[in-house]
Amino acid sequence: MFKTDVKYLDIWKIAYPIILGSIAQNLLNITDTAFLGRVGEIELGAGAIGGVYYFAIIMLGWGFGIGTQIIVARRNGEEDFPAIGRTIHHGLYFLVPLAILTFSLMKFLSDDFLFVIMESDAVRQATSEYLGWRSFGVFFAFINFLFRAFYVGLGKTKVITYSTTLLAIVNVILDYLLIFGNFGFPEMGIGGAALASVIAEFSALLFFLFYTRFIFTTKPYRLFHLSRFNSKLYVRIIKVSLPVMGQNFLSLATWLVFFLLVEKMGERQLAISNITRSFYFVLMMPMWGFASATNTLVSFLIGAKREHEVMSLVNKVMVLCLSGVGAMVIFGSIFPHEAVRIYTNDQTLVEATIPVVYIVNVAALMLSATFIFFNAVSGTGKTQTSFLIEVITLTIYLSYIWFIIVVYQGSISTVWTSEWVYALLLGSMSFFYLRSGKWRGSVV
Repeated sequence: MFKTDVKYLDIWKIAYPIILGSIAQNLLNITDTAFLGRVGEIELGAGAIGGVYYFAIIMLGWGFGIGTQIIVARRNGEEDFPAIGRTIHHGLYFLVPLAILTFSLMKFLSDDFLFVIMESDAVRQATSEYLGWRSFGVFFAFINFLFRAFYVGLGKTKVITYSTTLLAIVNVILDYLLIFGNFGFPEMGIGGAALASVIAEFSALLFFLFYTRFIFTTKPYRLFHLSRFNSKLYVRIIKVSLPVMGQNFLSLATWLVFFLLVEKMGERQLAISNITRSFYFVLMMPMWGFASATNTLVSFLIGAKREHEVMSLVNKVMVLCLSGVGAMVIFGSIFPHEAVRIYTNDQTLVEATIPVVYIVNVAALMLSATFIFFNAVSGTGKTQTSFLIEVITLTIYLSYIWFIIVVYQGSISTVWTSEWVYALLLGSMSFFYLRSGKWRGSVV
């Protein structure tokens, strides 16, 4: 295996701003969960289902952004800078119509969907109220994904920290004001949490626009000179992005199915799972940054004709990712009660959640390694392969969850061991594909 010239510090420079941004983003998630946990278990459960439902929908835009990011990084490796601007423009031509479509689906069809699949009337009504406000955030989120693709693809990731920090601060303040009706604001409960998130996403978009227009040097990319529509470029972006869109949508849709199955176990189990989900996402914060760095650097190396360095790079990223997630897991293992009390004052709920916390500690360690392999597959441009790996993994993962809940009727702790199954399958298939070398010579 050839050693790569990419140093650990180079990887860290790309990853750490995204990790800091993930901390800010997860502060948003923690705040929503913690505030709703003090409103009631129904709102806590509805926030889980509504949040996962929303993110499953917008994962279509996120997936397109990842595909665009891969192409941007490849053109950056080739030093074809004007092509980067054209790629972003054509991404905009795709994402705006997609935002209109997804907003319409969420706004007008969500209630019918929830009525069919949910058993608790109280949770269903609260989820509907949440989505009624949250659906407006689609427009701002999709354009934010495009800005993220541009900056991460170039390896200029510090702006991600700034935008997500602003997003989190705005959301925390508005959560406090709108959920509880403090300082004369209306007491909106779960609807206030949704509206706060929408305004926060709009604030992040304004920041991206200001930073890109007045601070970042965009002249080499001709970013503010819209390109003529090029059908070949448009199709190329879609071809790379569509499998990533599919795999991200299926991943979050599976999470939605997970929570809907848990909802049938009872409101207490649903509340435990929402707390666990938020805790799990905190453990995975380093992972998002190193995964994005993997996508960008793998594509860059291939564009620079240095594909022989890819496996060496992946191993270096994995070491860093394991170290970061491991530090988070140690903290979560030493202070599990303190971590769970962030989300609820109910001592019985705290005690019921602790066993699940230990399970996701192990899952986070497993996923920190396997997720890097998986993102390296996407970074090669073989997004159809990564999509197939995701489909196989999710099929087995969901079958396992269904068996544990419906057939075996196991505890909520046993249900969460499904994360071990997911990590093991995703990582093993991705690793063996990378070792096979079938991705060499990929073109995007």
